[in-house]
Amino acid sequence: MFAVLRPLARRLCSVVAECHYAQWRLTVLRISGDSYLFQPHEGPDTYEAFMYRTWGLLPHEPSAAERATGRLVR
Repeated sequence: MFAVLRPLARRLCSVVAECHYAQWRLTVLRISGDSYLFQPHEGPDTYEAFMYRTWGLLPHEPSAAERATGRLVR
């Protein structure tokens, strides 16, 4: 019985962790200043616009060792 429950528990934990990451990422994207711009892929025109766009958390790429273990960008 325990051999059956262990994989199910791991899968459930994996699903919950992925949902948590997706919710966190959605929140970051929603509060991002770029989402309120008409042309978000163009560079800012002024220094103030640059500072406004970079005020929040910036995503950091994990190291090669962390990427090898499957760590996501945070």
